[in-house]
Amino acid sequence: MSDNETDQEAIIRKIANNLHRLNESVIEAVNSGISVELMRASRYHNEEGDWGDMLVPIIHKGK
Repeated sequence: MSDNETDQEAIIRKIANNLHRLNESVIEAVNSGISVELMRASRYHNEEGDWGDMLVPIIHKGK
């Protein structure tokens, strides 16, 4: 595996771990009476044709 592939695998694991923590936070919020919607705010593009969605939470507080 090349250094670039190793770096990419580490970044993929980092994203997966961060998404897991985000999902846990969403569950915690919902269980406390808060509704959470994740919406794409923008899309990041690099100079090589790769892209990624940037997200923003839309929060609806419960009663």
